[in-house]
Order: sequence, then structure tokens, then C-alpha cells
Amino acid sequence: MLLPELAEKIVREVRKLIDEEIIVVNTEGVIIASTRQERVGAFHEGALIAAAGKRKLVISEGDTSRLKGVKAGINLPIFFQQEVIGVIGITGNPETVTPFAEILRKMTELLISENYYAEQFDWHSRAMETFVMEWIQSKEISDTLQERARMLGVDLERGRTAVIVEFIGNDPLSRDVWAAIFQSLSKHKNDVAARSGNERVIWLLDGSESGDVKKRLEQFLQFLIVSFGITAAAGVGQQFAARGVYRSYGQAERALKIAQRNGTIVFDKELTLEMISGEISSAVKSEFIERTIGPILLEKELLETMQELFRQNHSLKKSAESLHIHINTLHYRLKKVEDLTGLNPGSIHDLLCLYLAVLFLEE
Repeated sequence: MLLPELAEKIVREVRKLIDEEIIVVNTEGVIIASTRQERVGAFHEGALIAAAGKRKLVISEGDTSRLKGVKAGINLPIFFQQEVIGVIGITGNPETVTPFAEILRKMTELLISENYYAEQFDWHSRAMETFVMEWIQSKEISDTLQERARMLGVDLERGRTAVIVEFIGNDPLSRDVWAAIFQSLSKHKNDVAARSGNERVIWLLDGSESGDVKKRLEQFLQFLIVSFGITAAAGVGQQFAARGVYRSYGQAERALKIAQRNGTIVFDKELTLEMISGEISSAVKSEFIERTIGPILLEKELLETMQELFRQNHSLKKSAESLHIHINTLHYRLKKVEDLTGLNPGSIHDLLCLYLAVLFLEE
């Protein structure tokens, strides 16, 4: 429990409060950290007595001749969960250092408690991430997966809706931020949430309690912005039984690709043309772009015109207004697109080709 690395941290933090020699000793009486490096590894009889008796031990100058490895000062047992796990010693005149004794003990125990719960959080996060990654890739619920679910308190009998939340352009998040994120996601006890690297959260919503998924997601994304300045996009799959979570996750990934473009929430059930787009390889998309709008890839003005035309649902009037150009200028540009690409924006077939090409290009 009280490892040398933690003991060294305790010494550094306690030294900020008192300018005296400090040692941390294990329950066997061996010094494992000290402000004086040469004392590390030495035996300290006073600390052994303090640990065994579970009490503070004041060491006077007279005691230094009869107790092995000690100096005048105070030794205080360190408690964690009502058990002694070590001793902190403060060297100096007992009358001088005694007023600091309880404060330093409490500070030390607080540091140990924080470290313990941080380790527990890290362990649980790693275990949950491993479990969820296996779950979303499994087409059957194996005995091993069921056992892991039982250990982590996950109910595999419930239907699930997979959600992937991806953070946009953020530095690695601290443990405290991750803890706050998971606390926010745990409001529904049967939901399951796990990290996926440092940029994503996989959130498997309990199908029986999910309620208004869009509203819950909007609230969560707002929480990220307000609390940590994190912007995010989210893709949402459809609900499946536990053995079908891999399908819901695949849908969420497909929806996320669309959501990433403008930092929104996209539901797979609302996708139409984008469903097909997600199944086409990058190589095919690149070749399609080259065959269709390849001749205008370097014509920034024409590309922006086509993009705005599709954003305005092919309304020439709205497109011209949005581009701040005369309608005749818009007609001229569309004619130029046709001349260069051989595709007529007035033809349904050609228009669809242009739309797909622009869609693939934006991806």
C-alpha cells in the first residue's frame, strides 16, 4: 500500500509545510523515503514501536542512545482504513514540531487516500475499456465476457444503444477531467461508459431507460463545453440486444463520420445517402472525385459555388444571395463547371454525381 514512490511524494509535499528532516517508514521499521537520501533503507526502531503500538511516539535526545537508528523528534503512525500502513517521522525539538504533528499526519493520510482512489479509478477505467472494446467486437456473448460483466456490474440482459462521443482538437485530458466525465455519464445506473483512447468515449445506453437520447447528449456536450471548454461530436447507433451491440457500434461509427464535419449529433437512423457513402472505400472515393470534379479541384471559386449550391438545397436564388453574387454570375459559374467536368448541374444524374463528389471531397 505504502510504496517508495508514494512515500517520496509524501515527503515532498510535507516538506512544503515544515522545514525539518522528514522520514517515511514502513511497518517493518525500514525507512523508505527521507529528506536525507542516506537514511533510506536504514532501520528505525522508534517507527517500529509507533507502528506496533498504533500511537504517537516522542523521541527525546536521551532516547537516541537506546533506540537504534533514531533522532530526536516525533513518530506518527499513518492510518488507512483503520489500519497502520506506515509511520511518518519529523526530526527536531519535540516541543517545536509537536504543533505540526496532527496536521502533517492528516495531510499524509489524505495523500494516501487520494492516491488509493486514483489507482482504483485507473484500474476500473482500464478494466471497463478492455471489457467494452471486447463487447463491441463480439458477435456472441462468451462465458468470459459474461464473467467480466458480472465483475464490473454490467447487465447483459438489457438492450443497448451505442453512442460514440469524440472530442475535437483537445490536449490529453487529466484524470480529474475523466473522473468528472464518467460521473456525468453515470446518472443512469445501467448505462455503460468507457474511454477509447484519449479522444473518445463509448457510451452504451440502457435501452429501457434511455429516454430522449438527443436531449441527454445535448446536455452532455454542453457540460463538456461549460466545464472544460471541450467541443465534441457524437454518432448514435440504433438499439440492439447485448449480442448485437457490435452492430449498434458500427452504426454509431458511421454516424460519427458525418457528425465530425460540423461538430453535431448525428443518428444513424436518420442517414440515407450517407449509409452508402460509409461503405465505399477511400480509394474508390478518390477515383470517383478525380473522374467527376477532378478538372475543378484547383478552381476554388467553382468548388465553393457547388458546395453552397448543395447547402442551399439547389436553390439558385439562395445560393446567389449566400455567395453575394448576381444570379447571372451563378449561371455563368455553373456553365463553367459543366464545360470543365462534362457534368450538367441541371441533369439529375449529373447533379447526383457532382453531389457525391463534393460529399466525398468534404470527407
